[in-house]
Amino acid sequence: MLDEKILVTGGKGLLATNLKKHFPKATFVDKDEFDITNYQMMENYLSEKNVKLIIHCAAYTSVAEAEKNIDILLDTNIIGAANVVKICAKNGIKLVYISTDYVFSGDKGLYKEDDPLLPVNKYAWSKLGGECAAHLYENSLIIRTSFGSNPFPYPSAFVDQWTSREKVSVVAKKIAELIKKGATGIFHVGGERKTVYEFAKSIDPSKDIGKRSIKELDVKLPKDTSLDTTKFEKFFEAQ
Repeated sequence: MLDEKILVTGGKGLLATNLKKHFPKATFVDKDEFDITNYQMMENYLSEKNVKLIIHCAAYTSVAEAEKNIDILLDTNIIGAANVVKICAKNGIKLVYISTDYVFSGDKGLYKEDDPLLPVNKYAWSKLGGECAAHLYENSLIIRTSFGSNPFPYPSAFVDQWTSREKVSVVAKKIAELIKKGATGIFHVGGERKTVYEFAKSIDPSKDIGKRSIKELDVKLPKDTSLDTTKFEKFFEAQ
């Protein structure tokens, strides 16, 4: 598929910015021109474009703040995502929905694509709401993942939370590979199981990063949302 036919929501966000390296001629939009909470605006925009694939990166992602503001979660992560699914279905556009590892409860880790989903905080429930909408549309690719910026942006990191998080540049490359191969369905994208602290030190070994616990926070975080990425690996072995 030609880059010119790809539209990326959340165009100024961390993931979208890194996807530009792989789809340099794609269109990257933000709320001012493609507001996912305004269906009519979306329709008007697409009526003037030849879009064949939407990568839906736009989301409200502040886990702590989300506990106090369900309106924005409903409007952006659930209704907004449903609007994107609806407009893709109406226009025959393929959808790539960026979900999160937080859709899992975190009680076991190394989750497979068909493991039960049970979020533990409001942000994660809202992302699962958007994912549920994406499941209704057959021509979709749902990606559960976790990524972080380089350098690590915080002074400390969790020693008691396990993840498959990778640098956003690595995750963007893997997502781009799935898209270019025409993948559909659900895929887990990430690296090896590690603590958030280990992830932080791996990308920023010279930085003095403190240690902290998820128990210190007011919001509940899942303990282990590491992902089994076997399906991703086998998909490329079969190509």
